[in-house]
Amino acid sequence: MPYVAIGEGIIMEPLEMAIKAELDEKSFYEKAREESGNSIGKALFARLAKEEDFHAAKAEEIGEFLKRGENPLAIEESFDRGLRIGAIFARVGLEDSHNSEAELGGIESALKMEGKSRRLYGDLSDRASKDSEKRFFRALMQEEQVHYDALIRYKQFLLDS
Repeated sequence: MPYVAIGEGIIMEPLEMAIKAELDEKSFYEKAREESGNSIGKALFARLAKEEDFHAAKAEEIGEFLKRGENPLAIEESFDRGLRIGAIFARVGLEDSHNSEAELGGIESALKMEGKSRRLYGDLSDRASKDSEKRFFRALMQEEQVHYDALIRYKQFLLDS
């Protein structure tokens, strides 16, 4: 896939863009976990950080396959489609309902970040020349939607409690 201009004088390879975006999200979620005021937020943000780290590793792995001229295996199957995130909400208790403006503000920032990533991956998928890249970016886009939905669910939980 050709390089993509992302700003004045800045050009990146799409998989590098994905790795950077995922690692930025990981850092955000690690900080959000530390600052969260309740166990659900801590668990959710920790899980999201792990998933973003996994996504970055998958992008690196796919890049290595492509450099060797090989097709990556099991792209879509390597993502859990929110199963581990869903398990966090299954353990919800009333003691976890601590709500704060900071927590809600963090969720809003995360929602914007996930939306931006979803749009980026949709665009990169549309531009991809190789089927494996197209599939990977589509799978990442779906994962970001799962994260977005989990954040909405968490926000609603906090607002309802």
